Amino acid sequence: MTAYTLPIARHRLSLLLAAASVGVGGAQPAFGQSATVPPAPVVSWDPAEPVQGRLFRLEVQSDPDAGLVGVEGEVGGEALHFERSIDGGFEALAGVPIDASGEIPATLRYRYADGRSETARTGVPVTPGSYRHEELTVAPRFGSPPSAEDQARRARDAAKAREVSAEAHRTPRLWDGAVTIPRQDRVTSGFGNGRVFNGQVSSRHMGLDLDGEPGDTVYAAARGVVELVDEFLLAGNIVYLNHGAGLISGYFHLSKQLVAEGDTVVAGTPIGLVGATGRVTGPHLHWVVRYGTTSLDPRSLLEALPGSVASRRVPGR
Repeated sequence: MTAYTLPIARHRLSLLLAAASVGVGGAQPAFGQSATVPPAPVVSWDPAEPVQGRLFRLEVQSDPDAGLVGVEGEVGGEALHFERSIDGGFEALAGVPIDASGEIPATLRYRYADGRSETARTGVPVTPGSYRHEELTVAPRFGSPPSAEDQARRARDAAKAREVSAEAHRTPRLWDGAVTIPRQDRVTSGFGNGRVFNGQVSSRHMGLDLDGEPGDTVYAAARGVVELVDEFLLAGNIVYLNHGAGLISGYFHLSKQLVAEGDTVVAGTPIGLVGATGRVTGPHLHWVVRYGTTSLDPRSLLEALPGSVASRRVPGR
């Protein structure tokens, strides 16, 4: 498989964040002396206006004299996982929900060497994505309202998928700078398109469909641990990879899984074979990328990882 390592251009929109709450600690200036307060940390994101349904990067820069030692926070309801970058700042991946509009809220918590802490809030501007509707015809069982049995099965499948997302937030970052497309083939259905099954709009397509013949090899997109190997009602035979730091990827409708839960894989590791299991119109790979529970266009993974935290982090941190 061909790994994508091209750097992407950085576009920054920097904001000085006002502290919403401050915990005071450390030494106080002596009588008659004035304290010099370093400027507040500056947050920026790349791209400058992230797009609905795509990954983006957050960076926090601080005056070296401020003593900033850690950053935590949330964007769009998902926890952030900051790491040091080689320029001394802190970086994290984040995702824009597909239904976000205007801006999404961001909360950042700063920790300082002298024990102080600050909380700051801002909004990240969102650019609308371009999505369309697709007409599909499937077996009546899958195009009609689900039976009570199918509803229960789908609920169990969804609960397993949510646990994979939760575990990714509990797992340290496993991915590195290498990332690859699971299949080198044409896109048959794009991310975010409205799905019209048997004449009724029922859902959005929250993944990327890549063409393939039964038995064609499917490869891991990035380094991670195999978190779940299972058979779902709609997705058929699936493999979920936990890449850590909130990031997961899923591979659906497989004819065969080639890995077991707990296996460690890298970008380009064979993990399954193309199939037509679950709700499908023909054999293909349905590729899913999520940040926590937020589904994102998998193609944004190819842009966000190269040159991101992975390739610029300080060794040993």
